[in-house]
Amino acid sequence: MGVFLLERAQKMAFETLYHRIAPRLKKMAHYYNGHGRFIDGDDLYQEMCAYLWARYPNGAPEGINDAYVIKGCEFHVRNYLRKAKNPVEITSLNLPIGDGGITIADLIPDKGEPVRDVINRRLVADAVRNSGLTLREQEVFSQLADGYTVREIGQRMGISHVMVLKIKKSLLRKWQEQHC
Repeated sequence: MGVFLLERAQKMAFETLYHRIAPRLKKMAHYYNGHGRFIDGDDLYQEMCAYLWARYPNGAPEGINDAYVIKGCEFHVRNYLRKAKNPVEITSLNLPIGDGGITIADLIPDKGEPVRDVINRRLVADAVRNSGLTLREQEVFSQLADGYTVREIGQRMGISHVMVLKIKKSLLRKWQEQHC
């Protein structure tokens, strides 16, 4: 009977701790949501709760406040996200891939510019595309990146070249707001 009461008291101490800090853990899970590829906010919240149970099954010991416990949960979930990421493998553009001896540099289109410039241009293009553009702005940007003139873009989209210029100006303004 005494063991049962002790287990019940431990469970109650944990539940009290959990109910006090659960809203802050949910907020933290929401904040870190999207930092992992296939890990969402619910997964992070569950991971923090599992850590909390493993670390403090009897509730927080004397002298440890809630902020300390929450910070421990945050460090745990950040480490969890860090470990969950697939490591990036760094390789040379000139190393052969596959059996044919083709290199990555061979696969990148060469328009008379160095490979590094092509990659940098594509990185900037990806950054612009992911900066909150409308669908129309994305379409204009893609066609500009493909080398079409303003008039050609207007004809392809069925709008005037003046409208394309306005969209282009909007693109530049958004880019400058975020990066300058």
